[in-house]
Order: sequence, then structure tokens, then C-alpha cells
Amino acid sequence: MREIDALLQRHSVRNYTDRKIGPEVLEKLGVMIDDCNRAGDLHLQLLKDAGKTFSRLLNRVMGLGSAPSVIICAGRESDTLEERIGYWGEKVVLRAQELGLNTCWAGTFSAKNAPVKPVEGERAVIAIAVGYGADQGRPHRSKTIEQVTSGRADRPAWFTRGAELALLAPTAINQQKFELRLNDDDTVTAVDKGGPFSKVDLGIVKYHFDLAREEAGLPKFWDGMK
Repeated sequence: MREIDALLQRHSVRNYTDRKIGPEVLEKLGVMIDDCNRAGDLHLQLLKDAGKTFSRLLNRVMGLGSAPSVIICAGRESDTLEERIGYWGEKVVLRAQELGLNTCWAGTFSAKNAPVKPVEGERAVIAIAVGYGADQGRPHRSKTIEQVTSGRADRPAWFTRGAELALLAPTAINQQKFELRLNDDDTVTAVDKGGPFSKVDLGIVKYHFDLAREEAGLPKFWDGMK
């Protein structure tokens, strides 16, 4: 499966079966996590047993308490930490989809109850539930391209495609609070318009947009994000 096909197929899943993830799949996902940790200067940690990471009442009501495994997304504190977690974490999410797994970005996880020791100087920003879903999820309601773009009127096809893929990005409470501005020099400025976890969301949006650039045979804008 191509990465962009995984993007098109993937939806957030909040209810999971009790099927455990096998060692071969965990190893393949772990390789991707190691690669993304190096590329993004992060500390994403795959835990085979999610333990009580999703023990909060809201998580249990949503179904996330059934997720067998979890990825704790952490890193050294910096102005770009949340955005980098979104960017490189989404690459991991799409790899999980390629491996037949389902995922859900979860900001309401319990960092204290996660079966992992905190590292001094690092912050756990968000978690990703991982497992085999009771279903494959469903598409979220979406804004239009016109609502999330601005700038030059003569827009190349890669920009429109990038906006289309950006609108498929999972965002906290489906807020889609971002803007993509096409500049006169063919660069793109991605704007965070605020809201819960909006910086993580912006990183995910940037990753989706970069896949459109790659699909068009063009260099990615943000894959050197550190």
C-alpha cells in the first residue's frame, strides 16, 4: 500500500477488539517510530500494553479504553515540539494503517498512568491509540478548500491537491483551525489559528500537504522539521 493510499483509507477509530498486535507487526511499526524519532528529534514510545493510559472516564466512554497498545508522543520542550509530534507522528499513524492497524490521536490520555517512565526535560504531549478496530471508522465532516486557503488566485494543481489532503487530516474535535497561504514565490505558509492541540494538528496538516507535493514529484516543504 502506498502511503497516500493509507491516508485516503484511514479514519480515526475509538473502539477496538481484544485482538493483540503480533510481534512482527510491532517490530515493523517500531522501525518506523525509530526512524521518525531520529528525523524529528523526538521520543515516541510504542507500548505493547497500553495499561491504564486511557483509564479516564471520558476515554472509557469513547471506547479508547479498549485499545490494546499505545504510542506516547513526547520530546524535549521547545517551541516546535507539538508541531513536530504532529508531523512525524502522522507518518507513524499511516504506517500503522499500512500494517492493517487502526489508530486514534488522543489528547485526553493519562500521562501519569501510562506504563512508561518520564524522562527529565521531556513532555508527553499526546498519545496515539493503536490496535485492531471494531470498525474502520468513518469520514469526518469537513470545511471546504476555500475556507482553509488564501493567497494567489492562480493556484497550481499541487496546491489544490495539498489542500484536499490537508482537509483529511485528523484534528482535535474536528476543528480544522488552519490556513494554507500560497505565496507569490510558490512557497506555502501554514497558519495555526488556535484551539486545543492546534499545533499538533498543524504538523499533521503539513505532513498531508507534503504527501501531495511528493505525489506531484516535487520536493517536500517541511520534511526537515526539527
